[in-house]
Amino acid sequence: MATFKEYAQYDALGLSELIARRQVTPQEVLEAAIERIEAVNPRINAVVQKTYDEARAVVGAGLPPGPLAGVPYLMKDLYAWQKGVRIGNGSRLFDGFVADHDFTLVQRYKAAGLVMLGRTNTPEFGLNATTEPVAYGPTRNPWNLERSAGGSSGGAAAAVAADMVPAAHGTDGGGSIRIPAAHCGLFGLKPTRGRNPAGPDVGEGWSGLACGHALTRTVRDSAAFLDATSGPAPGDPYWAPPPTRPFLQEVGANPGQLRIALEKEAISGTPVHPECLKGVEAAARLLEDLGHRVEEASPGFDVVGLRWAMDVIISANLRNGLDLRFDALKRSQREDDVERITALWAEQGRRHTARDYARALVIVHGVGRRFGEFFQGYDVLLSPTLADPPLPLGTPDMMSGDLDAYTERLFRMIPFTPQFNVTGGPAASLPLHWTSDGLPVGIQLGADFGNEALLLRLAAQLEEAQPWWNKRPNL
Repeated sequence: MATFKEYAQYDALGLSELIARRQVTPQEVLEAAIERIEAVNPRINAVVQKTYDEARAVVGAGLPPGPLAGVPYLMKDLYAWQKGVRIGNGSRLFDGFVADHDFTLVQRYKAAGLVMLGRTNTPEFGLNATTEPVAYGPTRNPWNLERSAGGSSGGAAAAVAADMVPAAHGTDGGGSIRIPAAHCGLFGLKPTRGRNPAGPDVGEGWSGLACGHALTRTVRDSAAFLDATSGPAPGDPYWAPPPTRPFLQEVGANPGQLRIALEKEAISGTPVHPECLKGVEAAARLLEDLGHRVEEASPGFDVVGLRWAMDVIISANLRNGLDLRFDALKRSQREDDVERITALWAEQGRRHTARDYARALVIVHGVGRRFGEFFQGYDVLLSPTLADPPLPLGTPDMMSGDLDAYTERLFRMIPFTPQFNVTGGPAASLPLHWTSDGLPVGIQLGADFGNEALLLRLAAQLEEAQPWWNKRPNL
């Protein structure tokens, strides 16, 4: 079969259009993706499970006439079960586990015609802002192999940045789509809570903090994927307000003159790297040049209380998840089952009380109301995505024995992302800045609950004004 040498020049929609016009076959596209993974993955360790034979069988059987038919896709190896596929969750604890059914999101990916050919690396249970699980080893940043690709969707981001696939599945419970998007020079949208289904096994991830979507090169791909997957499934506990029209139609639409709040400094007092400040200030100037009104403003909230609440929610969900696994294995926990921070955090979940959990939800909902009031006066909140450019591998370390030091370091890395997991509103990281030594820096745009349409219009306007598509790492 002839090699499709132009594979990396196209985004997901571009590939699907070529296939629809019969200018290239799905088989040629799939083999080009496999060839690229085999060539690059040994250097960056983004893909930890390859399902090439299954993908070839899917293509050979004939694809559904979906909007993304024939596009190669990688699933993040964190839950998101695929029937008949081994699921690792970044942990030795899931050695040998094979899913017996598809998650709803996976069903919708298949219906859209995506061809899933592997699963990407993630930190154990998605608990880290860098992707370095003991079970599978570190994922390296394609822009600098000694730097982190971010987490927890680090394998997904590295795979897209390295041209393995034009888009890859990710999840976001505290920034886990936006963090690696910022580290790897991609567009990463965390959608509104309830926009994409989390079922059928759970109603929500991390008590509503977490959701799933995709990491992409282009804004239009993100919109197209959201069109393919969004909407409630039967039995969902809640869902996001329906869009007035397809999200893809927002790309290229005029956003109008927007009221944009600029938050340069972290409410927590965490120092922000000069390159991240430089990037967000340049973004603010660009937005003003595009006709928007930008002024410094911040919603403000109790950072200490929010961190406590998130710790309670995450540790409780982690404890429950581990106990369910041990129940399935019909045994108790052993010392080497999970990484040290995982064990310590789960044990903290055992110590928290039912009152703690109820109180945490009250705090979380209070922050959501504070942001809701804030967005009555502003359309968008602009900030750096992270406090630093991509950090060296090993920061922070989940094999350390100090949970307090670990979580303190973790939250210092991500002072701007978790609030949108708490409020449930959409937020996106855009690759609008690069450091003097060639590392990408993400800029975050956040909006009110249910308002992805506004973010997509604005992000597309910025993408047109300052294109990032042709910036590629030299692998």
